[in-house]
Amino acid sequence: MRYRAAPPGARSEPPPADDAAGWITGAVPDGWFTEPPQVVIDRDEIIIWGRLPVPELAADATDADRAAAQTGRIHQFREDTREARIRVAQQVEHRYQRKVAWGARCGDAEQLYTHLAAPVMTRLRQPERQVLDTLVDAGVARSRSEALAWCVRLTGQHTEEWLAGLRDAMTRVDELRRQGPDTV
Repeated sequence: MRYRAAPPGARSEPPPADDAAGWITGAVPDGWFTEPPQVVIDRDEIIIWGRLPVPELAADATDADRAAAQTGRIHQFREDTREARIRVAQQVEHRYQRKVAWGARCGDAEQLYTHLAAPVMTRLRQPERQVLDTLVDAGVARSRSEALAWCVRLTGQHTEEWLAGLRDAMTRVDELRRQGPDTV
């Protein structure tokens, strides 16, 4: 497959990561997770989520005990697997030209660690800036950039079905594009 070089000063797109979930599942050592890892990909980052076994507790354990045990399991996994996770991440970063982050889930607890925060530039008109300033003034966010991130998360929560449909449509377009002739 050919890739067209980006013009000077332009951002080049990373290579396709269509097989990343399978490749990563094969690269992750057996026994780390109770199910295949969930792999989330965008043009900047690949996040590898793994589900850990829930610790066994006494029958009279409280909800707080369970939450603490699950958080402890995630913390211990992070410490015990650090070197091996770094090796896998380096291989994935080289292969797919994206940063790699890891996350773990255990019961109701989840933690994402060492993940990317990418700057995004935008121009907003006064009514849009006023929305952000209201969020800052109300203490919802500390800055306009944090308020904008909050708005994006809120929008994502309430439009997940629509966004999922859009992502599916984009995937179908990519598949059709790949079936066509190579570009020069």
